Order: sequence, then structure tokens, then C-alpha cells
Amino acid sequence: MQTVTVNDVAIPHATIAREVQNHQAESPAVAWEQATRALVIRELLLQRARALDLVADPRTEDGARETDEESLIRLLLEREVITPKADDAVCRRYYDSNPARFRSPDLFEPAHILFKARRDDTDAYAKAEAQAAAVLADLQQHPGRFDSLARSLSDCSSATEGGRLGQIVRGETTPEFETFLVAMEPGQICPTPVRTRYGMHVLRLDRRIAGETLPFDAVRTQIATYLEDRTWRRAVAQYIALVAGQARIAGFDLPAATSPLVQ
Repeated sequence: MQTVTVNDVAIPHATIAREVQNHQAESPAVAWEQATRALVIRELLLQRARALDLVADPRTEDGARETDEESLIRLLLEREVITPKADDAVCRRYYDSNPARFRSPDLFEPAHILFKARRDDTDAYAKAEAQAAAVLADLQQHPGRFDSLARSLSDCSSATEGGRLGQIVRGETTPEFETFLVAMEPGQICPTPVRTRYGMHVLRLDRRIAGETLPFDAVRTQIATYLEDRTWRRAVAQYIALVAGQARIAGFDLPAATSPLVQ
């Protein structure tokens, strides 16, 4: 394995091996590549900081103290990477262009009757499906019996509440459950049993509360933080590419558009 060097300074294999532990990847080879890239970038920036005669001034935040090297890299980037603040006009344009990002989620208030069964238990799942179908047929004639049937038949702890699950948003239930839920109208009982990994559900939607667009003033700070962080990360990536272009790197191909250490 070829030794990696940055301006003739070697990065030992043992150092890369230790760094690998900080990188989760789909394979050891990818983790090794990520670790090497991080160490090459770190060495590039440390060499640049020392060339500028920067002096480490470690900060302590939330009880954690920077190392001297972390301090040097921070001071270097603070000095060499200057990005604009996101003013009201910039934030407003982003707000107006991305309305879905600033809308509170729809709320659903469902109730269900669960007949519990594992999908890999064919007989139990078939029995649960038959039970759910029978209850559904009953409810189509007598919808007012939902609460009492949930209390007596449901295998969910919500049975004590007549099957009511409280307020939920998208992503809090299984995909199959959610697919039916979002398509239903308030007061509707789903016309078919809902299959999930938990078993068979008889589902009713009691109420839907539509989300609302949050006012600009409520999200102005959040937008500014996001835009400034995005701009800074891009600027840092460009700065690293510039520094790398002026360096002699052997044993590793550092992509021109690579981005930092800010991982």
C-alpha cells in the first residue's frame, strides 16, 4: 500500500487505521478512503495555518476543549473563509420559494381495532384477516359500535380508549397504515382491513387538522442559520480545493470538489 504524503509529510497507515473508526461506511474500503481524505485535508489545513504563523487558542464549549490542532484549523477558516450574512431579502426569497418547508404537519386522529399476527405465521395472519373482515362488515351496518368492539377485541393498548391513537403526523405509523389514513375523510371507516407487520387493522379516521404555513418571522432565524451554514460549507470546500491545488499530494487522489472536515 502506497504511503500518503502531503507536501512530503507522511500520513502513517496506523494513523489512518485509527481514523477509520470515526467513519461509518458501506465497506471497509470506503471507510478507509473517507478516513484518508479527512486526514489529508486536516494536514493541508494545519500546514497552511502554520505557514501563516497562527497560534492555537483552544476554546471550551459544553465542557469540551478543542485540541491545539482543532483550534488552528478553526482560526484558519475564520481568517481565510469569509461568507456573507443572510439578510432579510435573501431569507424572504428562500421562504417564498420553499413554502412546503415552513408548513406545520397535518395532524390525524385515527382509531383502530388491531388483530395481532405475524406475517410469517400464515395461519395466524389468515385468522386475523378473517376477524378483521367480520368486524368491518358489522361496522358497515353499525358504525356506532366501533368503540365497544375496539374495547373488547383489539390487541392494542389503545383498546381502553376505544381504539383511539391520539394525534399523529406522517411518519409515526407504518407506511401501509399511513397510505390508507391520508386518503380517508374524517368520520370514514376504511372499507378494507389494513395489513401491516403487526397484523390486521380496522381503521377509522376521526379528525384531520390541516397544517398551516408558519409566518416568516417565526422561521427567519432558522432560515438564516441554514443559508449561512450552506454557504460556509461551500466556501470551505472551495478553499480546500484551492489549497490542495497548490500542494503536492501523493498516494491519494483528493477530488477537486471534496468537502471538509466539517463532517
